[in-house]
Amino acid sequence: MIPSPHVEPDGSFAQRPCRSPRHDPGGACRAQGGRGAGGAGPGAEHRHRRADRAAEAGDREAPSRALRHAGTRSERKARLLDQMEMQLEDLEADATEDELAAEAAARSTDVRTFQRSRPARKPFPDHLSRERVVVPAPESCPCCGSSRLVKLGEDVTETLEVIPRQWKVIQTVRERFSCRACEAVTQPPAPFHVIPRGHAGPNLLAMVLFEKFGQHQPLNRQSERYACEGIDLPLSTLADHVGACAAALRPLHALIERHVMSAARLHGDDTPVPILAKGKTDTGRAWVYVRDDRPFGGADPPAVLFKASRDRSGDHPQEHLTRFAGILQADAYAGYNRLLAPDRQPGPITEALC
Repeated sequence: MIPSPHVEPDGSFAQRPCRSPRHDPGGACRAQGGRGAGGAGPGAEHRHRRADRAAEAGDREAPSRALRHAGTRSERKARLLDQMEMQLEDLEADATEDELAAEAAARSTDVRTFQRSRPARKPFPDHLSRERVVVPAPESCPCCGSSRLVKLGEDVTETLEVIPRQWKVIQTVRERFSCRACEAVTQPPAPFHVIPRGHAGPNLLAMVLFEKFGQHQPLNRQSERYACEGIDLPLSTLADHVGACAAALRPLHALIERHVMSAARLHGDDTPVPILAKGKTDTGRAWVYVRDDRPFGGADPPAVLFKASRDRSGDHPQEHLTRFAGILQADAYAGYNRLLAPDRQPGPITEALC
């Protein structure tokens, strides 16, 4: 312990004594204290001896104080453990009592089981073919072993199943014949193909077109899916098929457009359509023009004309309705405003807001 100076009651300075001679074996503290007090006086020496005795007594009592402190902490922990054990006993007793009471109540009370409401299952459509699979019946009675079994009825469970898509190659054979009388060779004509010299059947072409325009599946994804099924249809081949089908269907589209645009009333609208491309998705527009005079007693057949565009520019309605003059029921889209001009040819369009 490093000595530190302090002021005595008589105004003199002295060093703080060490706690015990064990910390000051040479008596340096006492010597310094005497010199700091201006000499070794009897009062100072008496005070030093009294401080030494107090320090020695404190060192002797330190272990006992530590033991008493430790004993107090241990007793406190013991009392806490006793209280926790008593609480656990009370909880166990209460739980047992509650369990017995619940069992007694269950024996005297009818408890209704919870029944989750399930939606009524609709029957499968009648146009689907049914395949009957009969589970083999037992040949003898499982109870007595008798073979005298009589059929009482049957339970039928219907399960919806799908047949995976099947690919096949249709071989169209045209036989050639030679006439023995004139040596002429005859052969029936080749059947019609949508694509001249093409190798894709009408069902395959319809599927490709529906996937592209009806399901918005790009041709590259279709090609990858066909490859997973073992069919090699490259993207370029599918694109050629789509172009050939568009050329073959153009006359039919022109007839539908002529019929729709000759109506006196049209319903027009547009809706966003996601256009999937490689690595991104664009938003295009599908324009729909409907002719339906049945609510007004009209005898002409209804028809729908579809147009597609990459954006919603007002130029598209101008191009689509070039040959139309009549009543147009549509929303307040500003792209229709130029159609309402009085000097428009072949005639002005009357707007009927929906």
